[in-house]
Amino acid sequence: MSMIKPLTGTWFDFYHCNPYEGDTWNAATQQFTAEDWGLKLEEMAGAGMDTLVLLSVALHGKAFYPSEVMPLRWDTICLDPLEAVLAAADRLGLSLYVGLGFFTTPIMGSLTHDGEHTVQKYEVAKELASRYGSHPSFVGWYFPVEAAIRSYFPEPYVFYANELAMFCRTLGPSKVLIAPFGTRSAVPDDRFVAQLRSLDVDYIAYQDELGVNRTSFEAAYRTYSGLREAHDRAGKPLWADLELFRFQGKVLMPADFERVKRQLETVTPLVDKALCYQYLGMMNKPGSPVFAGHVSSAELYRAYMDYFAEMGIGRLRIPTATPEPGRHCRSASDDSARKPPLQLS
Repeated sequence: MSMIKPLTGTWFDFYHCNPYEGDTWNAATQQFTAEDWGLKLEEMAGAGMDTLVLLSVALHGKAFYPSEVMPLRWDTICLDPLEAVLAAADRLGLSLYVGLGFFTTPIMGSLTHDGEHTVQKYEVAKELASRYGSHPSFVGWYFPVEAAIRSYFPEPYVFYANELAMFCRTLGPSKVLIAPFGTRSAVPDDRFVAQLRSLDVDYIAYQDELGVNRTSFEAAYRTYSGLREAHDRAGKPLWADLELFRFQGKVLMPADFERVKRQLETVTPLVDKALCYQYLGMMNKPGSPVFAGHVSSAELYRAYMDYFAEMGIGRLRIPTATPEPGRHCRSASDDSARKPPLQLS
């Protein structure tokens, strides 16, 4: 078997799509300035993350960036956090996938191709490519309206992903990432391999479903072993999405490292790249000036970093300069005091 791999990618969000789940970090990230976002990305890079996946650029029809397509805005201290994270990712040499979805309520919307929301999705993609396409870190797209695998990918999803991917590639960044759930039910037979070949996406990062307690470690090993064979036959890279959280009621909290260690040992030797859901909120460097999450996130960070240091896998070397504010973002010294947390409406 291959060696255990460190986490080299993570999701993050400007405001978590479920206000209960993101309770421990939503208020903090809402108050981040452009400098703060730069420091947080620097922290992620220092922990070995070279690939970042932005969950969404909008939520419930309101944008997180200055948009002409979506006139409603989320009230964040940073006027353009998307510009801020892309500028920081450029400086740090990171790859960033931009989430294209969550424009509707409910957030998953529909896979059909009619109505104003479908038009909005394509118009937003055009706007993002035009406004941010010059950033070298903007390497691709993430589709947050995810496939629910029930033995196989739903055929309507395959059509949806292929059509949207083809459109997005005409605009600029060429890579496409998806992260399906229902991983435990995947049947990696000839039909599944055929679906993989027909899916016009570059990377599939399957949710390990160990954080949501929908599978066991033994079953996860069997699942990813089967996926490894299927992806090899299809000629596609196999990525994993390791869930770093546990539930405390409805709130996402950092998992105990012993569980995370077992996830790493079970899943990562079978995949080409391991991402996590997610560094933001679940990990914080102790003493971080941009701490976002429960205090126990510092302990998960420390235990995780110590584990790989003992294995001889060190941290990334990263620039130490403080990032400049993005062109659309306030700095910490700008006109406003810190604003109260966002309210979903």
